[in-house]
Parts: sequence; C-alpha cells; structure tokens
Amino acid sequence: MHNFFHKTSLLLVVIPLLSGCSASLFTDLFSNYSQQMSGVKQAQQQGNFQQAISLIPKRSSNNGSYSLGLLEKARLEYLANNNKQSRQDFAQTYQLVQQSQQGAKIELSRGFENIAAVMSNDNAIRYDIPLYEQSMLHSYQALNYLTQQDLSGALVEVRRANLVQESALKANANSIYASQQSSIAKGFSMDSLSEQYPSMSRAIGKVKNGFQNAYTFYLSGLLYEAANQKNDAYIDYKKALEIYPDNRYLQQDVWRLANTLRMTNDISLFRKSFSREITKKSANASNNNQGQVVFIIENGIVGAKQQSSLSLPIYTSHDDMRFYSIALPSYQNQLSVYSPLSLTYQGKSYQAEEIVRLQSLAAKQLQDQLPIIVTRQIVRILAKEEMRQKLTKKGGDVGNILANLYNIASEKADTRSWSTLPDSIHILRLNLSPGTHTLNIHLNGVSQQIDLSINQNKLTLVTLTTIGTYVGKSIFNL
Repeated sequence: MHNFFHKTSLLLVVIPLLSGCSASLFTDLFSNYSQQMSGVKQAQQQGNFQQAISLIPKRSSNNGSYSLGLLEKARLEYLANNNKQSRQDFAQTYQLVQQSQQGAKIELSRGFENIAAVMSNDNAIRYDIPLYEQSMLHSYQALNYLTQQDLSGALVEVRRANLVQESALKANANSIYASQQSSIAKGFSMDSLSEQYPSMSRAIGKVKNGFQNAYTFYLSGLLYEAANQKNDAYIDYKKALEIYPDNRYLQQDVWRLANTLRMTNDISLFRKSFSREITKKSANASNNNQGQVVFIIENGIVGAKQQSSLSLPIYTSHDDMRFYSIALPSYQNQLSVYSPLSLTYQGKSYQAEEIVRLQSLAAKQLQDQLPIIVTRQIVRILAKEEMRQKLTKKGGDVGNILANLYNIASEKADTRSWSTLPDSIHILRLNLSPGTHTLNIHLNGVSQQIDLSINQNKLTLVTLTTIGTYVGKSIFNL
C-alpha cells in the first residue's frame, strides 16, 4: 500500500507538469491570474508604474501567458513615459500574434494540445490575445510613435488596428454561431448554465460584439487628418460613428468632412439624423483659419475577471447523470461612473463624451466565448472523472481521495486578460485660433491649467490618463 500511495501521489503531481511544464506554468495552473496581478494593479492605481512593472509575474518565452505579460509591461512602460521600451514590448507582442496566426485556426481541439490542459485547467492553454486587446495594442503603439514625431509609423499602427477589426467583422458571425450551436455534452444545454452563471448584461451594455472599438477608428481618423488624407479620415470617423452614434464630437467630425469632401448623399442623410446644432455649422465655418485641439481621456482601470463556481448536471461516459462543480470566469455586472473632463472657452462650456467602454468589450468577448469555454470544461471534467475511477479501482479509498484532492486543487477558472488597460475613454474636440492658449480644465475632481500652442489648420492632440488621484498628460502637435 505504501508503494501504491507513493506512485499515485507522484502521478497526480506529475500530470500537470507534463509537456515541459515550467515552474511559472505550475504556478499559473494552481493560482488565479487576477490575484497574481492584484499588487500590480494596486501600484498602478497609486501611479507607481515602475513598482507595478517590477511586480508583474516573471514568465519564460515558452510560457503560454508570456505575450500577456508583455502587454501588461508595455502598457505600464507607456504610462511611465518609457516609450522606447514600451514600443519594443508592443512590437515583440505583435510578432508573437503574427506567429500564432500563421499556425492553425483556433478550434475547440486547440485546448487539448497537451495533457496539462486536459488534466488541469484552461490556464495551461496559450493565451490568445482577444481582438479588442489587439486593436488597443496598435493604438498605444501609434501613440508611442507620435512621441518620436513619427506620423508615418503611427499610421502603420492604426492601419493594423483597423485591419484587426475589419477581419474580425468578416469572420465573427460564423464562428460565434458555430460555437453557440456546438454540441456541448449529452443532456447539457446552455440554459442550465444561464440559471447559475452571473449576469453580465449591465457590464456589456449596448455593445454588439467584443471587438469593434470606436476609439481606434477615431484615433485613426485623427492621424489621417493630420497627414491630410481626408478621405481616409472620413471613412474611419464614419466607422466610429456607426459604433457610437450619439457621440456629438463624432457627429461634428463626420458632418465637417462630409461637407469638405462634398459627400452629397451622406449630407442629406446626416441632415435628417443630426441635430440642428450640428448641421448649422458649415465645413468652412468650423475650420476657417483655425487650429483644433483634441483631448483623449483614459479613465480608471478595466475590471479583472473573477472566478464563479457552478454546479452543473453532466452525463458521464457510463450514462450516469451527476452534478459537477466547475469554475468559470466572469466579470462583475457593473460599470464605474466617471465625471467627464469639462472646460470653458470664450464663455462656452464643453464636456468630453465616451467613445469606448473597454470593460463592456471585455465582458462581451467573454460572453461570446462562453460556449467554447464550457465545452472544454465538461470534456475536462469527464477526463478527470475517468482518472478518478481508475485510481479508485487500483488504489481504493487512497486513490479516490488523492484524485478528488487534485481535482479540487486544479479546478481554476482562466481569469487572464490585459488587466492594466483603462476602463473607459472619452474625447473632446474644439477649434482654437492660432497662438498660445491656457485652458482651464476640470477632471477627476481637480482643476488644472494646460498650456497649448495651436497652429493654423493643424491638430494638437492631448492625451490624459486618470487613475485614482493620478493624472498624466502628453501633448502632440501633429
């Protein structure tokens, strides 16, 4: 019995370490990613970005979460104004995305490429960067290029961001339908899941999918305008408007360029849908010998995934229906409220408006992937049950106890996501006469002054980041 106990214990320890599993992966399998990142996010919340970087868990390049670690680090380097290092980390991440896309398409069987994934949990699977995170990768990389006054490099990045969304639009409908229609397991339906799984309806809000990002289209439009590529700018402003149709600044930009480019049919349509306040402004009146300032304001930090435990009825391979406890990722069903940036200029008040809620994109992306996640979980449960029965048959109570202990310890939801992203992004745009201006802005409960140099018919971009009491800014004369 002692010999069997030794062998069984060894087997249960070795299983998740197979396929070259490293110490960092072993940690990932049995601990929660959101918990691993709690210290990082706490330091970020306090504006201590270098400390946050030092707290990111170290992973080798062959670790399945390596690309995610690069994203976290690149974002924090960006916040710390270490733009050169941030650019290098984002570039390396993009190379890893490219290498991944050159391989096979993501399929259900992808999760079972090695024994560790089948016999442990989804944390053993390589982290595939979601589409909304890919578009943000390129958006930050574009801003990194702007710090070097490299507009052409920035344009390359926004084109890549747009390509991510355009490709996703073509592929998404069929893939989501297929995942939702797949046969998960005998006697199981998604209805039984919805009765227990936490609702994310308020977190998702009105977003239609988890990858269309109006902010990346808007940033693209700004950079195309700065490069005097008005047709391209108009196309991307319209795409942003389709996603956020009530944003008045998007309406103003689309209306202005529609008139500048003499888009007669569009002008007729927009005249019916836009308010009189928007349409009474002609293209010339809104841009006559003036410059423009655009504020992009990042608010807060996106919420982390959490683990939810559910008890679901599942049929075993012996046609026995049993209730099994499974762990699934979810998001809290709430959205934070932010006071938008406001300023007063020449007796008029202006207020920033939201252009993307990354928390909603993250929740929607998780909701769309849920059928596939559940399928992997059920297959994994059945595999573990087979292992438990075999160990019980060979080792009696000892084998049964050890198998159950392992199953409990390894039942962890995959809570990985790019967790240092902002929660919400707002925009504000207004025309200013050429020259030096001091603007009084009110943001995050604090009033401050910003000095700007405005050039005729040129764009000045101001990016602001608010996290807790921290407020950081960058100014770009494009």
